[in-house]
Amino acid sequence: MLFLARMDVTFPESMSAETKADFQAREKEYSSDLQRRGVMKGIWRIVGEYANHSIFDVDGHDELHAILSGFPMFAHMKVRVTPLATHPNAITDDFFTSAEDRA
Repeated sequence: MLFLARMDVTFPESMSAETKADFQAREKEYSSDLQRRGVMKGIWRIVGEYANHSIFDVDGHDELHAILSGFPMFAHMKVRVTPLATHPNAITDDFFTSAEDRA
């Protein structure tokens, strides 16, 4: 199943630069692993904001929840999830085809 997630990050103003840098490094490691495993199909910045859109290919809602809540910055995120379905006018692109559809 494919899901689009918008993640907005807001750190407390009192957070030190060192703590923020640690969060960012752990976040990069976590998301890189998800991308290598094909769980996170892509990640895009939202221009001018500390936010991103990511596409996830997972077996269901519970798996997605576990993945999202595993992000090191999760406590500082507002996450909005949109389930995606194939559009009848879409030209097949394996990048956006779910594992379920490829089986």
